[in-house]
Amino acid sequence: MKTSIVRVAQKQDENELMKFLTEASVRSEGVADLIDYFLIMEDEEGEIKATIGIEPYDTVGLLRSLVMKSETTVQTDLLYLLQQIFLLAKEKGLSTVYLGSNRKSTLQLFLLMGFQQVDKSELPTFLVEKEHIKNVQSVDNSFFLKYSLE
Repeated sequence: MKTSIVRVAQKQDENELMKFLTEASVRSEGVADLIDYFLIMEDEEGEIKATIGIEPYDTVGLLRSLVMKSETTVQTDLLYLLQQIFLLAKEKGLSTVYLGSNRKSTLQLFLLMGFQQVDKSELPTFLVEKEHIKNVQSVDNSFFLKYSLE
């Protein structure tokens, strides 16, 4: 079994991270400006296996770009990655993180982790205007979750 490490992305990771996101058909706009708000899970050869990032807005964060290679999609990896992003969010002074998705298969896992499902009307107004939220709203079965870090 290969071991993985999770670490905060750095400037020198930018190209590989953007390539990883692009290969997964996930938007990579803004990654360069938010590089220290991204985590990378990599194997012992330094190959990226998973990533997750946060778009910060004052004390609120929007989780984005959760991408895992198919061989990485075990729940323990996902749980560990989420725990680490929560620690990073707290370090950065965030008190709440939001998540928008249309993957109903992940909803129960997020709820078990302590997320609360919220209606779109309960999202902070400034988040509703963000491109990611607009994209999520435009597809069927979309849902929004909130996690308090306090």
